[in-house]
Amino acid sequence: MANITIELTETELKSMEYVALSPHEWAENAILNRARIAIDEIVQLYTQRALDEGVQIPMTKDEIVADAYARGWIKTAAERNDEEFQVEA
Repeated sequence: MANITIELTETELKSMEYVALSPHEWAENAILNRARIAIDEIVQLYTQRALDEGVQIPMTKDEIVADAYARGWIKTAAERNDEEFQVEA
């Protein structure tokens, strides 16, 4: 498990309080929802590739994400960015 800490200025906090009942809950929800979307994207990509290659699909989404990274079928955004930068250079 990972912890993500965000520091806001007083102005940023007051601005978030203007648009959200709880800035903390809003931020947590935003991150968790984006992670859920990414998991669904990875599962879809993994499932299609596994079917194409005849690979047995793991039983859980956690196992699918882990195996997708282990097989090199997906890469982090930083890795993809580095590869793109190297191609352009």
